[in-house]
Amino acid sequence: MMNVSKTCKVILLILMCLFGCNQNDKQALSHHSETLMIEQLTEHTYRHLSYLQTESFGKVGCNGMIVADEGEAIVYDTPVDSAVSIELINWIESELKSKIVAIVPTHFHTDCLGGLSAFHAREIPSYANNLTITLARFNGSNLPQNGFDNRYEHSVGKKTVISEFFGAGHTLDNIIGYLPDEGVIFGGCLIKSLKAGKGNLADADTTTWSATALAIKKKYPDAKVIIPGHGKVGDQSLLDYTSAMFSK
Repeated sequence: MMNVSKTCKVILLILMCLFGCNQNDKQALSHHSETLMIEQLTEHTYRHLSYLQTESFGKVGCNGMIVADEGEAIVYDTPVDSAVSIELINWIESELKSKIVAIVPTHFHTDCLGGLSAFHAREIPSYANNLTITLARFNGSNLPQNGFDNRYEHSVGKKTVISEFFGAGHTLDNIIGYLPDEGVIFGGCLIKSLKAGKGNLADADTTTWSATALAIKKKYPDAKVIIPGHGKVGDQSLLDYTSAMFSK
C-alpha cells in the first residue's frame, strides 16, 4: 500500500502535469511570422508586434495591444500596413474566435494607423482622440471614424476598456488604453521601454512629457503590466523611467 508521502508526491506530479498542460495551451494562443508576432500577456490581453522600416532608426518593432473577452476583441494601434493588419485580423477571428468591435489608434503616426484601411474594409469601427483625427487629416493619413476628447469606455464582452488622454508627450494627441480588471496599460509611444532612448521627437512636447507620464501613474497606481510603443513590456518602472527621461 502506498504511504502518505508517496501519495503526496504522486498528486504533486499530477498537478504539475496539469499546470504544464494549461501553460502550453496558453502558449498556443500566440503567433509568429516574418511580419507579425503576437504573445499573450494576461488572461485577456495580448501584445502584437509588427516592423516599420525607418530612415532614422532602421527596422523598428512596433507594439500594439489586443483585449479579448466573450467572443469580442478590441485592438490598440494597427500593425504598420494593411497587409500585416489583415494577418492580425485573421488571427483574432480564427484563433481567438472573436469579432473585433473597435480599432483604436493611440496617435496619428504610421505605426499606429498605417493599417487602418484594412480594418475599415472589414467594417471594423475605429475610435481616436479628436486631435488625432485632426492631425491625421492634416498629414494626409487614414482617418479614424469616431472621435472623443478625453476619455472613452469600450465594452468588450464583459470587460470595460478605457481609452484616455492625459496630456502631450511623444505627440500632442497621444492616448493610452487601460484594462482595469487586469491592470494592463498600453502606453503606446508615450511610454518608453527601459533603457530606450528618446526616439522620434519630431512632433513631441518634451516640456510636458514627464508630467503626462506621472499623471498616468497617479491615476492608475495599481497597473501591473505596461506595454510601451516599442521594446519590452514592463511594469510601473516604465512610467518612472519615461518621466525621469523628460524631467531634465
